Amino acid sequence: MFKRTRLALLSLFVVVGLLLAACATPTPEATPTPARELEGETVNVIAVWGGDEQESFMAMVEPWEERTGATVAYEGTRDLNAVLTTRVEGGNPPDIAGIPGPAVLQQFAEDGELVDLTTFMERSELEEMYDESWLDLASYEDGLYGLFTKVAVKSLVWYNPPDFEEAGYEIPETWDEMMDLTEMIAEDGTTPWCVGLESGAASGWPGTDWIEDIMLRTAGPEMYDQWRRHEIPWTDPAVRNAWETWGNIVANDDYVNGGTTGVLATNFGESVYPVYQDPPGCHLHRQATFIEGFITDQFPDLEAESDYDYFLFPRFNEEYGAPVLSAGDLFGMFNDTPAARSLVEWLASAEAQEIWAARGGFISPNTNVDTSVYPNPLIGQAAELLAEAEAVRFDASDLMPTAVNDAFWQGVLDYVENPDNLDSILENIEATAEEAYGD
Repeated sequence: MFKRTRLALLSLFVVVGLLLAACATPTPEATPTPARELEGETVNVIAVWGGDEQESFMAMVEPWEERTGATVAYEGTRDLNAVLTTRVEGGNPPDIAGIPGPAVLQQFAEDGELVDLTTFMERSELEEMYDESWLDLASYEDGLYGLFTKVAVKSLVWYNPPDFEEAGYEIPETWDEMMDLTEMIAEDGTTPWCVGLESGAASGWPGTDWIEDIMLRTAGPEMYDQWRRHEIPWTDPAVRNAWETWGNIVANDDYVNGGTTGVLATNFGESVYPVYQDPPGCHLHRQATFIEGFITDQFPDLEAESDYDYFLFPRFNEEYGAPVLSAGDLFGMFNDTPAARSLVEWLASAEAQEIWAARGGFISPNTNVDTSVYPNPLIGQAAELLAEAEAVRFDASDLMPTAVNDAFWQGVLDYVENPDNLDSILENIEATAEEAYGD
């Protein structure tokens, strides 16, 4: 009797077990997780990055590819504005693009080419990750059409600390001190500055940064704002003064590596190399935080602070001090697909941005990014400069209409080639601005 009861119970347990097994949720090995629902999808992305920056971007999207099963097909081009405009006008836009600047983004938004990101992302949640100023720069009317994923501090002069120590040079705090240092280096028989303006179809843009930094310090942030909004003309004395002040360096063959011919022919990313060659081919290089990636890629054994460092672009007077010029890379979405939405959400996250931040040459605008991930103190210090500066202004040329921006770039090249033509150069840009702004 006991034996039959035990057999009956065992049979019942087996049946119940089989029923439970049949009703149980399949294991992850048996059924793909929801995150893999994008398996086989491709998101086409176009941006300006190449070389080390492209590698860092692909490292940033790699976890997303692994989690979703989708793939990023990336295209890098320095002629981003022209390539992107051609593809959009031809009805073949990429899914996601790095937009050349807020002005271009707002134009695409006005033309109805971009997807309002708030249709699938809550702005209130983004406000918990981003300062309102970054969101405002990427907005048009009531929509949010872009997201900054990488920002830069531009008001920096890079130098070689061992070289400075050996030569007895000191870090300048004012423009006059920097010009004295420039003359001292030239008198020592070496070249003070390395400047490179070549950047494909975008050639000239590094010179606009010089002029913007000088304009900020000599005319002040308020007039800088008036200038970039075309509330004062390009022929205004304050604007002219900024160009001529830069010309005191760039138009002097004794002050720039390779003379003005070298300035025009040298690629902007490669122009920093001579600062860290042995012996140095020049001693000073004005460029943004992202140039660190070019330095470390070319000279992987150099150590931050001890072998390469920067100082803040010096002030002209106490009235305006040393404002910080900033810039940033922002993404816009042209094709509204589940995969594109998913990638934009990933790029906006602190988790994604910490990947590039850890690789260097990158400052994240996401306030939730752990600053301990920055690979060296230089980037952390730059982030602090951006956060603590009394005045911060975004790159003016990136806020100007495309036609004005293009004329500005070309004007820089024309000025370096022939500084005596400054009047006609400024008049030409002014004529372009009057048409672009509808004056």
